[in-house]
Amino acid sequence: MLGTIVNTIAVIAGSLLGLLFHTRMPARLTRVAFQAIGIFTLFLGFSMALRTEKTLIMIFSIVSGSVLGELFDLDYQLNRLGEWLKSHLRLSTERFTEGLVTAFLIFCMGSMTVLGAIEEGLGKTPSLFFAKSLLDGFAAIALTAGLGIGVMFASLPLFIYQTGLTLLARGLTTLLTPAITNELTAVGGLILIGLGINLLEIKRLKVLNLLPALLVVLLLGIIFLK
Repeated sequence: MLGTIVNTIAVIAGSLLGLLFHTRMPARLTRVAFQAIGIFTLFLGFSMALRTEKTLIMIFSIVSGSVLGELFDLDYQLNRLGEWLKSHLRLSTERFTEGLVTAFLIFCMGSMTVLGAIEEGLGKTPSLFFAKSLLDGFAAIALTAGLGIGVMFASLPLFIYQTGLTLLARGLTTLLTPAITNELTAVGGLILIGLGINLLEIKRLKVLNLLPALLVVLLLGIIFLK
């Protein structure tokens, strides 16, 4: 799990640096930085979504996944967890939960997460996770400057998610083909597009309710794309 550990440390270090900027930035600069993050998130989401080669699988995954997410109301449950954590830690940051959720989605939806987990699951040197750590560290600086300390707390679900993926990849290496990885990335891109819309305050979407789509596309990929 060396790659995941390094990635987690990089996010924490980047967040600590971002906090220095966050406490010193005027409100108008924070607002502009936040808008820039939203635009970048949209760009990243579209670039990932365009990697799909099986549009029907992507559509079915995002629709059925969002229905499942709405049934369990993951958005409400995870936001309530974030607010509980904020109150128990006695943090006054207004956008704590938003920072935590936004950072987690940006750090974990990319193809480098899946490919890095496969690489480390095979017992190879986690080069992809090392490269991802550098990118996430710089992203954490920008995100924390705009959203506050909640970004740093995203390191915990990041660690759990990547560890779980690595263990899963260790057992399912032969099933996670490039075609399946592409579709996972594409669906992750759709989720990031939803996140970008939220960040730019175009419309409030329950982005967390889309997360089950990743499980659906994985299942459909194993069935139809082997």
